[in-house]
Amino acid sequence: MAISRREINKDVLQQSAEAATHTAAEVGSIVVKAVRDITQSVGGLATELFEIREAAARAENDNPPS
Repeated sequence: MAISRREINKDVLQQSAEAATHTAAEVGSIVVKAVRDITQSVGGLATELFEIREAAARAENDNPPS
């Protein structure tokens, strides 16, 4: 029994949709990971900057100007 042209077209469309969905999911996962990594890096920088500011304030309090 031969497969009809409609059946072939349906299969092509279905497989194309599945491939596109899979690719979109992979790209989405990559973007989410990148945003998470960037957020963690910026948060780490902010923490370091706060620590530097606090250390500078402590140093100034320990050594008042003469």
